[in-house]
Amino acid sequence: MTAIAVTIAGSDSGGGAGIQADLKTFSALGVYGASVIAALTAQNTLGVTGIHDVPADFVAAQIDAVFSDLAVDAVKIGMLSQPSVIAVVAAGLDRYAQRNVVLDPVMVATSGDMLLREEAVAVLISELLPRSALVTPNLREAARLLQTDVAEDDAGMERQAEAILNLGARAVLIKGGHGAGPESADLLLSASGKHWFHAPRIATLNTHGTGCTLSSAIAAGLARGLALEAAIDEAKHYITDAIAAADRLQIGRGHGPVHHFHKWW
Repeated sequence: MTAIAVTIAGSDSGGGAGIQADLKTFSALGVYGASVIAALTAQNTLGVTGIHDVPADFVAAQIDAVFSDLAVDAVKIGMLSQPSVIAVVAAGLDRYAQRNVVLDPVMVATSGDMLLREEAVAVLISELLPRSALVTPNLREAARLLQTDVAEDDAGMERQAEAILNLGARAVLIKGGHGAGPESADLLLSASGKHWFHAPRIATLNTHGTGCTLSSAIAAGLARGLALEAAIDEAKHYITDAIAAADRLQIGRGHGPVHHFHKWW
């Protein structure tokens, strides 16, 4: 059987993040990718200049079209900017009994532009966290979910991961890419315990789409039947290599994308 993953997220017109990054990642990792577009953004490597929300009923129509036909093995959820869309996505996950759900709570673009409305945060927590196999906030997103300060060390990350589990998540991966030090360390916490994933920190400005790419890589691993920890380990290696190869690309004048197809060109 062909492994299939679906991304439910926003479109990045510049091609480096969002739906575009997710589909590239699925393909690079041997998984057929389908999509449900929840928002359109006008953006490039310099920033976001506009967001056009897709009406909730049309998001629901896309979900029904895809999930009623395709045998979906995993779902990655990215940018959902409005509460009504979050609600129809949650209903769709229930309607099609999806369990391998990776939630990337996209709130701020690499450029610093806000992508998630304040009133949508509480709905995301109540409706999507309990329906997700894994939630993957970065340091700033974890702090915003908890309405607290950004964690500054390993102990702080562990406390925040525990607090996010208490909000209803089944497992949480706090990404340390925005931290300091020679390594990028991500913390997985679930009922089974904790596990740290380490990789060297790579000096580059071309980091657009890193969060989208990591979460979709995890979903790709789950779609192929990997256990959660193995899927995260594979995804961590993939994103590290994609960042390391990013400077081989010459895309735009700002934060360029990672190199999703570094193994081929």
